[in-house]
Amino acid sequence: MSSTDTPTDTVDRAFSAALYDTGDAALDTGASLLAADPAADGEVARRGREFVAGAWRRGWQPADVVRIVRRELDDGHVRLAAALIRAQVPDDRPRGPRWAVQLDGLPAEDPPRSDRFAHATAVLELYRLLLRLPALEQLDEPHRRSGPRTHASESRMLTRIRALLAKAEATAYPEEAEALTAKAQELMARHSVDEALLAARDADPDAPGACRIGVEPPYEQSKAVLLDAVARANHCRAVWNEPLGFSTVVGFEADLEAVELLHTSLLVQAQTALAAAEAAQRRGGRKRTKAFRQSFLAAYAHRIGTRLSAAAEEAVADSGAGADLLPVLASREVAVTAEADRMFPETVTTRLRGVSDSAGWAEGSEAADRAQVGARPRLS
Repeated sequence: MSSTDTPTDTVDRAFSAALYDTGDAALDTGASLLAADPAADGEVARRGREFVAGAWRRGWQPADVVRIVRRELDDGHVRLAAALIRAQVPDDRPRGPRWAVQLDGLPAEDPPRSDRFAHATAVLELYRLLLRLPALEQLDEPHRRSGPRTHASESRMLTRIRALLAKAEATAYPEEAEALTAKAQELMARHSVDEALLAARDADPDAPGACRIGVEPPYEQSKAVLLDAVARANHCRAVWNEPLGFSTVVGFEADLEAVELLHTSLLVQAQTALAAAEAAQRRGGRKRTKAFRQSFLAAYAHRIGTRLSAAAEEAVADSGAGADLLPVLASREVAVTAEADRMFPETVTTRLRGVSDSAGWAEGSEAADRAQVGARPRLS
């Protein structure tokens, strides 16, 4: 480093050496340059905020960045990314409530203290990843009606749904989990009907929006199928991005919230049921296999989709809205399909792989039956 180099010069040289070359030697060169010049720290941080802003322009959101960093790097890099995202917020434009929730969910811990070379290495590894993020579909949040009655009603409804699903996840009794999950789906369906009717009377109704939901390994294909089943039962469409590990769900806001809640809960319930099925396999002297787990989860996803759709249809039939509701739901279905087609003009159908264990399929189907979302009396 020359005595006449400015911090900007140091960062330029370090980035030129490290960020556009995937080799370890280049990374070490860049990290050495940054470690030797503490005066460059501010410029390094400023450019990191620019990389984050660039990710937003390419369609990424805070939860997406954290998910890909966790997938590609390690926990230390995740904490670095979270700190960088928080630091960029004052430079960002106003975003919607879903974005704010993602910011609130960022890891709170600061990155661990380390020597300057190790820290610079981690920063450069993170920046390398941010630079090569591909462009994604922009997920602009839809306009939402304002007013204390609407928000208070939504808050109470979501609180009740979350409570029901939390109890379903915690219980050791399949029949109780079934009843609790059924009540949650009924509430979701009724909430969707109420939102649809309110939007139909509104001079400026909501438009479909979209959100991304992580689909993590292992057995991510079956998990994506489960998410698709939940989405369709709640008037949404899901498109899976296998390389990047998420599905984009398109739908109206109340339905998107229902999909996120129910999918998360059903994953927990499916894992609990799978663990119980594997324990029974061991007691019977049979080995646990990857094919068994894959087939179990595939069958669970297939069967639960049928149950959820039936429960949603019965909730609509029992809503009391009569003929007024059907044109509204049809119109919203067309709007969701059109938005999904606009965002994803080219999609392909993927066949489930590894579904070859008949015992796993049978156990998964039975578990879905136990967690079925059947008709229940209307809730007061």
